[in-house]
Amino acid sequence: MNLSSLNFFRTLRADNKQFAVIGLGRFGKAVCSTLHGLGYEVLGIDTDEKKVTQALNDRIAAHVLQLDSTEPSALQEAGIFEFETVIVAIGNYLGESITTALNLKEGGVSNVIAKASSETHLKLLKKVGADHVVFPEREMGCSLARLLTKPSILERFDLDPDHSIVELLVPEKFDGKTISDLELRRRYGLNLLAVGRADNKFEINPQPSERLRKGEVMVVIGSNKDINRLPI
Repeated sequence: MNLSSLNFFRTLRADNKQFAVIGLGRFGKAVCSTLHGLGYEVLGIDTDEKKVTQALNDRIAAHVLQLDSTEPSALQEAGIFEFETVIVAIGNYLGESITTALNLKEGGVSNVIAKASSETHLKLLKKVGADHVVFPEREMGCSLARLLTKPSILERFDLDPDHSIVELLVPEKFDGKTISDLELRRRYGLNLLAVGRADNKFEINPQPSERLRKGEVMVVIGSNKDINRLPI
């Protein structure tokens, strides 16, 4: 996720409890199921009767409809234009995906999030007005590569292609040393934002005299090049 993504998701109201998900393939079902499990009201949509029936049986959403999202009248009749956030989870049918995203924006939907299956697909979705485009396969591949090569990094938030905020296990080399001893800014060009203790609570802007222990968690911000120089 990059900084533009962060700014985008900040525009979603905290009290917005309703989402519509168009496309009930693996990605769409996962989005529906997760949002529904978190207590949000979700409307699932697909043109395929079998997928709609399966979604109803699996109870992955509060409501499920069968309709053609390439038809603006069908979307309007179903009240989809009244949703503030709609996720277009159609990845394999480029024309259907792009037409759906265009219909939603022209219908007045504030936040349209769309799944892309290729770079061309991504560019076209942006051109028709999609507010945020996700590329699950690419993002999953990047995450897997990082997990395999840097298992000590627990979470990574990409600010841009060159800078990140990362949550990582305190390296063995840092065990028992104070934050002041480490001189992270001078030695690595990194800033320490927080330290996670054994009780799963984070201490924000910890004091220089704080001592780090192996097994604890630290959160740092800086360039990816400098992060990669950490002894992990």
